[in-house]
Amino acid sequence: MRLCVGLFVAIAAVAQPLAPFRPPAVPLVAHDPYFSIWSMADRLTGDVTRHWTGKPNTLTGLVRIDGQTYRVMGHGARRVPLPAAVLEQTRLEVLPTRTIYEFAGHGVKISLTFFTPALPDDLDVLSRPLTYLEWTAASTDGAPHAVSIYFDAGADLVVNTPDEPVEWARFDLDGHPVLRMGSREQPILAKRGDDLRIDWGYLYLAPDKSEGVALAAGSGNDVRAAFESSGRMPDSDDLSEGSAREVLAAALDLGRVGATPVSRYLMLAYDDLYSIEFFQRRERAWWRRNGAEAGDLLRDARRDHDSLLARARRFDDELVSDLRRAGGEEYARLATLAYRQTLAAHKLAADADGTAMYFPKENFSNGCISTVDVIYPSAPFTLLFNPRLIEAQLAPVMEYAAMPRWHWPFAPHDLGTYPQANGQVYGGGERTETNQMPVEESGNMLILTAALAHIEGNAAFAEKYWPQLTKWAEYLKAKGLDPENQLSTDDFAGHLAHNANLSIKAILALGAYGVLCDMTGRKEQGASYRKTAEEFAAKWQQLAAEGDHYRLAFDQPGTWSQKYNLVWDKVLGLHLFPPEVARRETAFYTTHQNKYGLPLDNRKTYTKLDWILWTATLANDRAEFEKLVGPAYRFAAESPSRVPLTDWYDTVTAQQQHFQARSVVGGLFMKMLADPAIWKKYAGRALSAPQPVPAARNAAAAR
Repeated sequence: MRLCVGLFVAIAAVAQPLAPFRPPAVPLVAHDPYFSIWSMADRLTGDVTRHWTGKPNTLTGLVRIDGQTYRVMGHGARRVPLPAAVLEQTRLEVLPTRTIYEFAGHGVKISLTFFTPALPDDLDVLSRPLTYLEWTAASTDGAPHAVSIYFDAGADLVVNTPDEPVEWARFDLDGHPVLRMGSREQPILAKRGDDLRIDWGYLYLAPDKSEGVALAAGSGNDVRAAFESSGRMPDSDDLSEGSAREVLAAALDLGRVGATPVSRYLMLAYDDLYSIEFFQRRERAWWRRNGAEAGDLLRDARRDHDSLLARARRFDDELVSDLRRAGGEEYARLATLAYRQTLAAHKLAADADGTAMYFPKENFSNGCISTVDVIYPSAPFTLLFNPRLIEAQLAPVMEYAAMPRWHWPFAPHDLGTYPQANGQVYGGGERTETNQMPVEESGNMLILTAALAHIEGNAAFAEKYWPQLTKWAEYLKAKGLDPENQLSTDDFAGHLAHNANLSIKAILALGAYGVLCDMTGRKEQGASYRKTAEEFAAKWQQLAAEGDHYRLAFDQPGTWSQKYNLVWDKVLGLHLFPPEVARRETAFYTTHQNKYGLPLDNRKTYTKLDWILWTATLANDRAEFEKLVGPAYRFAAESPSRVPLTDWYDTVTAQQQHFQARSVVGGLFMKMLADPAIWKKYAGRALSAPQPVPAARNAAAAR
């Protein structure tokens, strides 16, 4: 009898749903490294909304119910008084394309959804820098209530520092009112660096329709006070001050709201005019490539709203379900949170001929643009959802490596400092080999090029850059098995000679190059490189052996490290290492975790979130995978560091070490990439989608 009771309790414990997820930061408006706004508090009223760097990017939301005003978004601070009364937040849900907040009180339920149509198989839509703010109200007590909505966006969205003056304007677009704001100076692409916000281009605020809406531009204090006291906006715009305390504001009168929900939406958009400087050429955002302007952006977004929302809902449901089936509820929540963050650390631009170029920014590490060892960990995302995006990441690096100015026999580290892609700045740059990452970046480029060919089913991209790939393969053949004292992507850990995990990368890269040789008809060369990779893999097992696991470095007995690079042997079907290597390592890892995850290696208690998920993908079964993912999920849910997912944190304290809002969290999708049925579905959908053909453009539109 006691056995039965115990079994019932155990089953009940297993079936018990997880507690609601508390993200360390919640994506609200997440498009690119400049247009990226987050809530870094448990409640939307618990703090000001912020740019991913932590500086205020102020969004404010108020709701007026039967003549009383309540705050639902934003936090009062000195010189920014807001209503003290707060409508209770009852729900928060983060989905791949939507963040949903619900509030309730005084007989009314309010829903606010930040909807970004981040549909990866549609680059035209994906590249639109526009988020919809969906407002819905309904009575909950059987009585009708007078409800109106207020929203404003602060001038701190269009300046780098609050002392920069701003200007604004209003106009009609197809009979609908629009507000616009931008910095007065407009220093387009003038600044480069990490902890920066955009101070060129223009912010736009527009309603879904003109009925029942009032817009205002001016002092945030005055505009909010007018709405709080009367439910109305000021009679005229205040164009006098032009400081960072100014706002673009909208009020939506929902009328008498009963049990049937009433919905309206606002559009918040940012046109940066020019997005990237690529070797002294100013490049437009992808959505602008055929001469489109801000008016076209707003017009298209209004036209497509209903169909995009329906598509996004289907996509969210499908992706979350697939994530749960692949790795469980905790994995699904982590990967879902990483989805928009991955995208928001990139900018999709178009070269003069219409070629897509996808540039990541190395957020809060050094600000580099197109860092190869940032493209590498984020690659599971791009390979899974749209391989054309990783081609658009790799092509600018390949073009740079083919230039006479890049004279090293190994791959470059970066293209410059965001948003200026004018040549490598990391380490020795173009001047010296000192502090470069020769094995790291060469291995990354070969593996990613082979992964692209694997997903697309052809090696056309590799063929285009064959001299570069061959040069890097030759370098790894000479230097890769037992790396010299070099940096790897985990450069914060310092130089390390005889790095076992780096050696794995080189070995798999050589095997990957062999596959590319086969796919391009170079059978003899492919067989030779395959043989070399097999011989290196056998030697590696001897050099790294350490009883029940493998060493951090060949010459360091008693050490260990995550061998996350090994996952490509599985994903690409190279089969260079026997399965026992992964089995031995993962069994060892499950006994060396701390409360918040598996350390990167034996030297420190810190770890990398992306690498944990790669390592977990090596697991022998679902239970072992979840055992490795569970502590990482606990980190995200409990970390005191309220920032967009950091990938570098301490496994004992859950404290952020550095880094935040980086694209490398796209690596959390490695589990999905390792499942052929899943990647064939998502990648196949993107590859079969109609591809845009660059239209003939005059010189003004092209530049």
